[in-house]
Amino acid sequence: METVGPVVDRDALLASAMASVTVADGAEVSVAVLDADSGESASHGTGVFETASIVKVDILAALLLQAQDAGRALTAAEQSYAVAMIEDSDNDSASALWRAIGTAGGLDAVNERFGLTGTSGGDGPLWGLTRTTAADQVALLRQVFVADGSELSEASRAYVRGLMGRIADGQRWGVSAAADGGSGVEGSGWALKNGWLRRSTPGLWVVNSIGRVTSRGHDRLVAVVSRGSATLAEGISLTEAAARAAVSVFRGEGGTADDAGPSQKSS
Repeated sequence: METVGPVVDRDALLASAMASVTVADGAEVSVAVLDADSGESASHGTGVFETASIVKVDILAALLLQAQDAGRALTAAEQSYAVAMIEDSDNDSASALWRAIGTAGGLDAVNERFGLTGTSGGDGPLWGLTRTTAADQVALLRQVFVADGSELSEASRAYVRGLMGRIADGQRWGVSAAADGGSGVEGSGWALKNGWLRRSTPGLWVVNSIGRVTSRGHDRLVAVVSRGSATLAEGISLTEAAARAAVSVFRGEGGTADDAGPSQKSS
């Protein structure tokens, strides 16, 4: 008779790990994680958060899917905007591609195909005020990093992954802190996009981070969204602590996934 191991409650493990994360009074954080090998996931926290610049991954994915539908490659101008938008988080480039995809209407239509149910594009030119959930951001990452079920072609997925692995030096924080070796050198164990925005009222920070981290040979897709930090540094510390907590639920405590040895990855 086949022996079936105990069911692991990943959400409970993540809740326990998040209990040790310092969240300042008035701040909120939500985190979700997916093990790309096993398909197991966990989430903690609820709510809808402004994306700030993490939406740039969604904008690029939308552009690529629209181009696929039209049977065309990205133009030289679109590629230039994409590189600057993802690697350097250039806002003018994001605005150009936001218009190219049809602003919020275009983003929302693509996100419906991606299976994002809690994300809505920002009004008019305000792509940074797109609203989303941590779970939706992991669903988006799955479109980019997991072949099975993705609407994106392998070429499109590889393009996004490549840009997310070449983030500018000063922006290598957030979920990359949970990768083997931390933020480390370019593309080593992580691919990410961060977002940060100081709201004029009440002057507090939205700080978010999404991406793929490699831990002990396994790929994890992690999304952390937060608001209410008094400073950018405080928000960065919160996203990094939450990312480490998320990855810890798969790090072999109590016979979890990393004890099972290497397995075939999807990418």
